[in-house]
Amino acid sequence: MITTPRLFIRPFLEQDCDSLYEYLSDPGIYEFEPGEPISLEQARAVTLERSRGTIFWAVVLRDTQKMVGHLYFMQTEPLEFLTWELGYIFNPRFQNNGYASEATAALLHYGFEYLGIHRVMAHCNPNNIASWRVLEKIGMRREGYFRKNVFFNLAEDGSPLWVDTFEYAILNEDIASTVPTNP
Repeated sequence: MITTPRLFIRPFLEQDCDSLYEYLSDPGIYEFEPGEPISLEQARAVTLERSRGTIFWAVVLRDTQKMVGHLYFMQTEPLEFLTWELGYIFNPRFQNNGYASEATAALLHYGFEYLGIHRVMAHCNPNNIASWRVLEKIGMRREGYFRKNVFFNLAEDGSPLWVDTFEYAILNEDIASTVPTNP
């Protein structure tokens, strides 16, 4: 478990189901994310799957034990490049409190300190201003603008609805000046 002044960042537990459902059932979450709102039964299955893996981390308020979001942190291939991809989704009821920045900064520190990571990268939609501001706040640099490189949805005729993405990254050598040393 990773701790910050206000948060625990920990593996998923089966009892996180209701909290996960609370925000992944919200259609607004999918404005910049792939997928569609999930049912409570789907939330149970997703929570169980995540509790058995190491890719997703629950972000929990220390004072109430409420899960307010989650982080995605996965090594990319080729493995010898020592690069991880970072992603996150937070419950809209708990956004604009600095939790995303606090949690992602702590996870970056953990990864660089204990996993021997060389580089962490993240993608976001250029229109998702809140997301790219989080990435910049934690010291990541915008390295690229990719035009119409991904799609999450299809038009009525079945054709892809392409979207642009920013790519951000941070290196191990950059981390000392950007991330707190005691998460």
